Amino acid sequence: MKITRAPRYCGYVLLLGFGTTAAAWGPPQWVQAQVNAPTPEHDEKANGVLLYSETVLTAKPNGKLLRLDRRAYRILRPDGRDLGLVRVDLDAQTKLNSLHAWSLPATGKGYDVGERDALETSLPGVQNGELMSDLRTKLLRIPAAVPGSIVAYEWEVEERPYQLTDEWLFEDTVPVRETHYTLQLPPGWSYKVTWLNHSEQAAGPSANTWVLQNLKAIEVEERMPPWRGIAGRMVVSLQPPNGMPRGFSSWSEMGRWYQDLARGRSEPSPQIKQKVAELTQGSTTTLDKMKRLAAFVQDDIRYVAIELGVGGLQPHSAAEVLTHSYGDCKDKATLLKSMLAEIGVTSDYFIINTERGSITRDTPANLGFNHAILAIQLPAGLEDPSLLATDMQHGRILFFDPTDPLTPFGNLRGSLQANYGLLITPDGGVLTSTPKLAGRLNSIDRTANMTLDENGMLHGDIHEVWSGDRASDQRAIARASSQETDRIKPVESVAAESFTSFDIVKATVSAVRVNDRPVEWSYSVEAPHYAKAAGELILVRPRVVGSKTSGLLETPKPRHFPIEFRGAERDSDVFEIELPPKYVVDELPPPVNADFGFVAYQSRTEAVGHKLRYTRTYEVRDLSVPVDKAEQLKKFYRIILADERALAVLKLGSESPGR
Repeated sequence: MKITRAPRYCGYVLLLGFGTTAAAWGPPQWVQAQVNAPTPEHDEKANGVLLYSETVLTAKPNGKLLRLDRRAYRILRPDGRDLGLVRVDLDAQTKLNSLHAWSLPATGKGYDVGERDALETSLPGVQNGELMSDLRTKLLRIPAAVPGSIVAYEWEVEERPYQLTDEWLFEDTVPVRETHYTLQLPPGWSYKVTWLNHSEQAAGPSANTWVLQNLKAIEVEERMPPWRGIAGRMVVSLQPPNGMPRGFSSWSEMGRWYQDLARGRSEPSPQIKQKVAELTQGSTTTLDKMKRLAAFVQDDIRYVAIELGVGGLQPHSAAEVLTHSYGDCKDKATLLKSMLAEIGVTSDYFIINTERGSITRDTPANLGFNHAILAIQLPAGLEDPSLLATDMQHGRILFFDPTDPLTPFGNLRGSLQANYGLLITPDGGVLTSTPKLAGRLNSIDRTANMTLDENGMLHGDIHEVWSGDRASDQRAIARASSQETDRIKPVESVAAESFTSFDIVKATVSAVRVNDRPVEWSYSVEAPHYAKAAGELILVRPRVVGSKTSGLLETPKPRHFPIEFRGAERDSDVFEIELPPKYVVDELPPPVNADFGFVAYQSRTEAVGHKLRYTRTYEVRDLSVPVDKAEQLKKFYRIILADERALAVLKLGSESPGR
């Protein structure tokens, strides 16, 4: 679904090797002014700094927009060469008027390059299922982007946007010394601005100009929120005179716009009616009919995108999608919407961004979405524990993604949970949050029955039950594996992080082709030298396989942004180890009970008969952990690490476990 474009910031790390051409030297005054500009405060690892940036947006009376973008960077480290890569995204509604770039090395001659030196790429073939698109990109490598150099560029494009909304993304992954944004409007036009992730700033020095200075770099952190969720931006909604397209004044208005765009697209054809009758033949319940139709669109309609012009936003007709047996997310949603209507089930479009946090309750109405799913209104009286429905003003709603081939009907993958999207109703749009599913629905439950001999060899059987997104991951691996040896890589990975040496004797997996059942692994393992001798004692680790700890926060740098989890989780382990005949338990690791609210962990090791029994649970309850709780999360992972390394002590004899 082509709604969002690549954000306009420096995070382009494409390493291209096409040539550039030296030309007559003559950088404009705004570039020359940066030679003596002070370098903003930065740390020793900064690859560069943004000395100056400027965006001038000029609205024409006919609704077209002229955008002029300028940037000048000072390169500080060799990796800063990527700051000299210019990228301009274009489509059928966007025309490139000019593209120029300059390099001012610390020594030697400068360079002046432009559109003639750029490489234009398109997106043909089947990348991400995209068969045809009018999106193309101009890529320009500025020469001499080396430490000490200043690289600068400017481009101007003419746009005919579907709606008059713009964004000023003023923060960067490097420090920013000075950045400007200017609006130039025809008489009779007005505008509204909304500030996100930054305090509101007044316009100045002129009425329609904003200037910000000395902005700190946004340091990219592992498992941080998406860029749109944390980077400061100003959203601009333009308001032309009556009768012209304009920026959305509300989510409701945007919903009505999309409703008009999709109007008539889900009308059933005779072929659709016939297909619904064929698929539901013999079915006696509405739920079974819904599942059959959903499975058909999931599995039998290929994901292929043809996005030309407004086709990036407007779904193709359901009849076309069925005839060709392919479509993108909004097309598949349209076909299922049409088919559900034939069995008396109402559904609405739900457009969403697959990066949770890109849209929040404070975000003004804009086209910041990249995916379309369905919000299905469950018929009255339809109750089933497999349907994770949400009670809303519009009834009991089941969110379902017909594009996702791995998630069963009634469930929702983690990235779409607790995520704001726009519900497109006949009355307009409603910004709505999807539900967060319980951790027990996204789990790995392991049991192991093992035997330890007096030489330290551990062998036995392990059984794993995977559900939710964890099961989807296993299905994806299994379906992509062309050889049997590739299919057991998941259990080999688990074993490799748990044993210094091991052999997988046999392994079987079930339900990798069935979405509505957990994936189950059963395998036998042999691990020589698992236990260690210490004189007459044997040291053995009760935690057999699987690790829940993480080194994510083990860094000297302070954390700046929240830690994002894919989804809630609740995992459990029950491991039993049959002890060597002449040995008994002498010492046991202490029990652990670490509950921080947003995460929790419990474990216990016991001597049961002549066995060592280890049980534990691990829970992730919140999908986002605020930065002020990062130290608690680090402590949590350290507690788990200590427990996973803890040893039980065995000794010769027949006494009870020591206390």
